[in-house]
Amino acid sequence: MKKELERCPWCLKDDIYMRYHDEVWGVPEHDDRKLFAKLILDGAQAGLSWYTILIRSEGYRKAYDNWDVKKIARYGEKDEERLMNDAGIIRNRAKITASIGNAKAYLKIMEGGPGSFDKFLWKHVGHKTLVNPWKSGGPTPVSSPESDAMSKDLKQHGFKFTGTTIVYAFMQACGMVDDHAPTCWRRKGM
Repeated sequence: MKKELERCPWCLKDDIYMRYHDEVWGVPEHDDRKLFAKLILDGAQAGLSWYTILIRSEGYRKAYDNWDVKKIARYGEKDEERLMNDAGIIRNRAKITASIGNAKAYLKIMEGGPGSFDKFLWKHVGHKTLVNPWKSGGPTPVSSPESDAMSKDLKQHGFKFTGTTIVYAFMQACGMVDDHAPTCWRRKGM
């Protein structure tokens, strides 16, 4: 790992956060399956620390059939119970039910014609990363007009656990928004 580089202060807690920061957070993601997975993981994080989800991300991948959206959309009661008993994920029925419903909503969006989930999501930022003009390493926002619009759009299509704060965190994770500290080596344009 690149310990000699300057990073965002939030990731200096441990190696798991640092690796996430260096390899994932803020890196533009355009793969539909990975975008869906990140949206579900951000929804699962509601009310919990991100660390709680990070250490379970592999458990989620296994429990959710390697994020095969078509399979997830067909999950029934037995699958829901299987997930409720899987210690590798957050066992919250509302979040599990929402993830299955979100897979169904994803498939409806794909049938509707944007061509990809990537295009559907990235349209909210004009298909390019928004770089916030931070002057110091102070607190970043928890929402934006773009996250408000994406949240509304997702909810209109039947998604759950996609409030504006969850969506903003998702946008940061997927590189739709660059909220790296001004001195961070990952800051766009550095």
